[in-house]
Amino acid sequence: MRQLFTAGIAVLMMATGALAAGLGDDGLHKAPWMRDTFKDLGEDLEEANSEGKRLMVMIEQRGCIYCKKMHEEVFPVEEIANYIDENFFVVQINMFGDIEVTDFDGTTLPEKDMVKRWGALFTPTILFFPEEAGDDLPASQVAVATMPGAFGRHTTFNMLNWVVEHGYEGEESFQKYHARKFAEQSQ
Repeated sequence: MRQLFTAGIAVLMMATGALAAGLGDDGLHKAPWMRDTFKDLGEDLEEANSEGKRLMVMIEQRGCIYCKKMHEEVFPVEEIANYIDENFFVVQINMFGDIEVTDFDGTTLPEKDMVKRWGALFTPTILFFPEEAGDDLPASQVAVATMPGAFGRHTTFNMLNWVVEHGYEGEESFQKYHARKFAEQSQ
C-alpha cells in the first residue's frame, strides 16, 4: 500500500511539474507562458493584441515566498496555466532588476525604478491592461485591474476571467463577481 501511495505521489509530482515554473538566472520563476520581450509596453500591447490576448505584467522578486506560492500552487493548476497561455501575453518585471522598461508614455527606466514609479510595493503584483492604451499615461494609470499579492486558485482564476470578460467595464465589481462565481462553483 505504501509503495502504491509513493508511486501515486511521484506521478502527481511529474504531472504538475510539467506546468511548474523553473528558476531563471535572475532568481525569478519562469513559467512556459511568460514572454521574453524588450519590455516596451507599447510594443508588448501591440503584440498581445495581434495574438488576440490581453497584456499582463507580473512584478516579482528573487526569494519572494508569495511568488513561489503562486508559481508552485496556483499557476501550475492546469485550468489556470491553460487559461493564461490562451488568453494572456505575460511580461515579467524584476522588482530590483536593471533591464530597461519603456512605459506607455515613453518613459524609459530600469525595472527597479519603473516599479517605484508605478507604486508597486508588494510581490507578486500583477497589472492587467486594456486592449488600447494612450501614449500619455504610465502603466499604473492605464491598468484596468491590479492583483497585489498572492491569492488562491479560485480568486486568481476568477480575476483572469473578469479581466478577459471586461468585468471592469460593468456594474459588477470584482469582489461581487468573485463571490457570485465562487457561490456558483460551490453548488
